[in-house]
Amino acid sequence: MASFPPRVNEKEIVRSRTIGELLAPAAPFDKKCGRENWTVAFAPDGSYFAWSQGHRTVKLVPWSQCLQNFLLHGTKNVTNSSSLRLPRQNSDGGQKNKPREHIIDCGDIVWSLAFGSSVPEKQSRCVNIEWHRFRFGQDQLLLATGLNNGRIKIWDVYTGKLLLNLVDHTEVVRDLTFAPDGSLILVSASRDKTLRVWDLKDDGNMMKVLRGHQNWVYSCAFSPDSSMLCSVGASKAFAVFKVLSPSWSCTFN
Repeated sequence: MASFPPRVNEKEIVRSRTIGELLAPAAPFDKKCGRENWTVAFAPDGSYFAWSQGHRTVKLVPWSQCLQNFLLHGTKNVTNSSSLRLPRQNSDGGQKNKPREHIIDCGDIVWSLAFGSSVPEKQSRCVNIEWHRFRFGQDQLLLATGLNNGRIKIWDVYTGKLLLNLVDHTEVVRDLTFAPDGSLILVSASRDKTLRVWDLKDDGNMMKVLRGHQNWVYSCAFSPDSSMLCSVGASKAFAVFKVLSPSWSCTFN
């Protein structure tokens, strides 16, 4: 029987309640197919919340402002009142210390989301650093979106602008995860039976293709110290990769 760790108060979980509800707009998409909301994600620092609204759009919401609206106006009014809409970021980026709402058109159905933040001292593994198109600062916050067509798009959370378009998977990108060490190493899991490792500090170049799954790969996750990567797939497959190894050595079960 499953149980909670000692630090979790089970009585508090029982008393939990809904504080609000975010509703996806019906327009401009009239088709029922593709309306499913497949994924949600919080930024590592809790500053933003992202959710797929169905079809091809993702909404980026400053979480503290959204939570404040929930507490002030209740669960019903906040989703239906246009007067409570959060201001969107200007095209020039505006001030980064004032989070803004964005609605992002990803171009295809969104299956996976992941936030990533950089640490300047974590350098790229690429030696030709002077050729990089992007220089990520300490306050950089990125959103990765995995799409139905196998593409991965990387967005600047503060401006809503598209930075990178990663094209290599041949099937749905089912899950995404960033290494928690701030290196901006991104791993994607796909229905094409592979995981792929991308270095966003090296302009999104693909570092490694991880094979071994015989069927769809559903999900992947890093260990807290970024030294291990695990993945699960169809047919009850489970794999653990040793990230620090040059060959990303793997153990399957």
